[in-house]
Amino acid sequence: MPKDARVFVFDHVSVGVENLERAAEFYDACLAPLGFVRLSQNARHVAYGPDGYEAEPPFAIVASGPDAKAPGRGFHLAFVAPSREAVDRFHAEALSKGGVDEGPPGVRESYDPGYYASFVRDPDGHRLEAVLHER
Repeated sequence: MPKDARVFVFDHVSVGVENLERAAEFYDACLAPLGFVRLSQNARHVAYGPDGYEAEPPFAIVASGPDAKAPGRGFHLAFVAPSREAVDRFHAEALSKGGVDEGPPGVRESYDPGYYASFVRDPDGHRLEAVLHER
């Protein structure tokens, strides 16, 4: 396999949210710097992916009402970032829309010298990361 080839394990991921409108506003803002846009929506879900993506959207939020619960301890969802600036903007946008800081943008030497990331919790408690793997 080529050195820079990626192997994808998941076709798509969806998370349950209590308030779809609030969650969509949050994800619209923090996913935009990563190159994700709304691809589809209805009363039950909002789906995101790269502009023009025609397959199953890789990420969605699903209206689950008051029964929505974030996964337990240890779970987090990491989004690929195209640049350090995108990681920084992801973090700033998430905080501006009600996210909670779980780790500001920066290099995570303990992971790898080229691991630049930030961590937040969305308004529903999902732990999210934006990460750039620098060479």
